[in-house]
Amino acid sequence: MRIITGKYKGRHFDIPRTFKARPTTDFAKENIFNVLMGYLDFEGLRALDLFAGTGSITLELLSRGCSQVVSVELDRDHHRFICDCLKKLDEHSCLPLRADVFRFIKGCHQQFDFIFADPPYALKELPQIPDLVLGKNLLAPGGIFVFEHGHDNDFSTHPNFVEHRSYGSVNFSLFK
Repeated sequence: MRIITGKYKGRHFDIPRTFKARPTTDFAKENIFNVLMGYLDFEGLRALDLFAGTGSITLELLSRGCSQVVSVELDRDHHRFICDCLKKLDEHSCLPLRADVFRFIKGCHQQFDFIFADPPYALKELPQIPDLVLGKNLLAPGGIFVFEHGHDNDFSTHPNFVEHRSYGSVNFSLFK
């Protein structure tokens, strides 16, 4: 796993082979962040990374200057890996939470300028996630919500949908 740009550009972290999480590919990550640069300047933003997995997006957001990143991951080993990566970077702008995303969303009263969610593609609740995130008012005015999903999902009729991008088998739907 590699950090694409920013203050930690080029840093690599070896993901244990035993991990169930599939990190967003470097190709897809680089391309979606290029698209996002047309929407946001990450410097000083408050960001939320749901289903953080390996922490790839969390680390990219910190590298790009987000002032606060909340990273939510339920799996114990993945959470520990994220914490270890943050320690190696001596990074203190991140709150890595070991928590269930759905419980976190229900109880969260904070707003974020940028939200990224990358649930397991086979998750049965996947189609409801945009409504859950946007319905709880987690996205600050002018913010962007990026939802990574498989090719079987289409969110283009959602009232907050902005655009869809596809990079190989990785699909992103953007919401405002």
